[in-house]
Amino acid sequence: MAIGRLTPEQFNKEILGSTNQPSIEVLDKVDEGARIIDKPSKGRKEGDMNVPEGLRKLIGETYEIDGRANGVDLAKRFGISASSASAYANGATSTKSYNESVPAIASHIIKSKERAVKRASKTLNQALGAITQEKLDYADPKDLSSIAKDMSAIIKNLEPPQATDVTNNNAPQFTIYAPQFRDERSFEVITVQE
Repeated sequence: MAIGRLTPEQFNKEILGSTNQPSIEVLDKVDEGARIIDKPSKGRKEGDMNVPEGLRKLIGETYEIDGRANGVDLAKRFGISASSASAYANGATSTKSYNESVPAIASHIIKSKERAVKRASKTLNQALGAITQEKLDYADPKDLSSIAKDMSAIIKNLEPPQATDVTNNNAPQFTIYAPQFRDERSFEVITVQE
């Protein structure tokens, strides 16, 4: 048999062993001409459905508010990859369009974050209101230091970030000097006789 020529049995064995696609035509008789079989296309198959926008919003919201692990877990329950869940949290519809957010998804996630922050602020204000001067007067010094530490952390988290001074930063600093160019006339000249 010539190189590259297969019997129908060999051809069928190779085709069925290399793919599980039922759409591939299996030879049942010897054909003298060349047989061209289309390779199954990659990407979305016919009949595949897009992930509904509501599900994208829910996965993105869960990812952003409850954390990455919960968002990925929810996505996997629906057969969606972790990378797609990450894209949904960014407001995108896929990893290909990761930097191009869809306004409906992005605004839903932002509104969800705002609701969570509003609720946390309300709870924080109630907790701060429950700390009275009388309670502080009779509190143990350890409790007072713990309260002071917690209050400073709250204030730090609520204030906008301030620009840091580079001179006070412990990061390494590099100083680069430009080379000095000199003219030939500035060098000593030694005359050599031959």
